[in-house]
Amino acid sequence: MSPRLLILILVAFAIGAVVAVSVQPPMQSGVVRTGKALIGGPFTLTNQKGERVSDTDFRGKYMLVVFGYTYCPDICPAELQLISSALDKLGTSADKVAPIFITIDPQRDTVEQIRQYIANFSPRIVGLTGTEEEIRAAASAYRVYYTKADGPASADSYLMDHSTFIYLMNEQGEYVTHFPYGVTPEKLAEGIAKAAG
Repeated sequence: MSPRLLILILVAFAIGAVVAVSVQPPMQSGVVRTGKALIGGPFTLTNQKGERVSDTDFRGKYMLVVFGYTYCPDICPAELQLISSALDKLGTSADKVAPIFITIDPQRDTVEQIRQYIANFSPRIVGLTGTEEEIRAAASAYRVYYTKADGPASADSYLMDHSTFIYLMNEQGEYVTHFPYGVTPEKLAEGIAKAAG
């Protein structure tokens, strides 16, 4: 490599470095970074009794939030059974917890459909549905992915792809932690007990 080419490369590199530094946004004075997870937020939906409820109705309790749908063939019923078992293991401490199932399929999950479905699990579980827009807003607040699955399906027969995390929120509705699909009832109960004291 000729000395002239080497000098040109070094000059180009130096100019690039100066430009890169100059376009960096300045540090904003007075900005405090708390490190809080951006999971959770306000929602207003309809429960299995046909009552309108919002996230603030659960203040004072630890919300255990899971998204799913009643026509789900495997994951959703397994998660709700898991939550039911964990609540049983907590005993009277389960009174501090509000387990919440939010549908991602409001087209089929009417209030009556949610009511019948939730009855198969713990009576503590609150099932929530709403309009497409309300569900989208709630899912967005919890960073939940969902969409109709590809494949042949009629208007009433289709599957949904969706996130499978169970979220634990504190008494003020703030994110504490989440549990992956496949967690055991013992580990779920232990995580809740640790957070709720």
